[in-house]
Amino acid sequence: MALRLWAASTANALRVPCSSKAHLAPAFSLSRCFSTVLDGLKYASSHEWVKYEGPLATIGITDHAQDHLGEVVFVELPEPGGAVSKEGSFGAVESVKATSDVNSPISGAIVEVNSKLTESPGLINSSPYEEGWMIKVKPSNLSELESLMGPKEYTKFCEEEHH
Repeated sequence: MALRLWAASTANALRVPCSSKAHLAPAFSLSRCFSTVLDGLKYASSHEWVKYEGPLATIGITDHAQDHLGEVVFVELPEPGGAVSKEGSFGAVESVKATSDVNSPISGAIVEVNSKLTESPGLINSSPYEEGWMIKVKPSNLSELESLMGPKEYTKFCEEEHH
């Protein structure tokens, strides 16, 4: 929530012009204001993404979120074996600009964390959807995935957030 408010106010204050990268990979992504939104993922209004590949769901922060945070310098992650609840905080991302909580878009048991982020937190900036994933969860309620936004909905949400 804090990340969303901060990102929206920063974008408005900077009056960042939008440019589309859609021509670079039209089959794989939708683009808006330098941010990439991937097909096949679900998105939370707090700017986290989920990729469900039964039985596990991979979670991270969106390209939009990392772009507004700036250079990520530290990532706080939970221990495997714990649990997350929908919209509950499971960690934090610290950038040169701010520290923001990261919320889980779904509930479940944490089965893996991306230990690479301890040594290389910048992976969140350079590869938010691939190398910069944060946790893998065994969902406890698959219907929670249905309440999340698809790529087109999330793109529209981000555009409306800036107006």
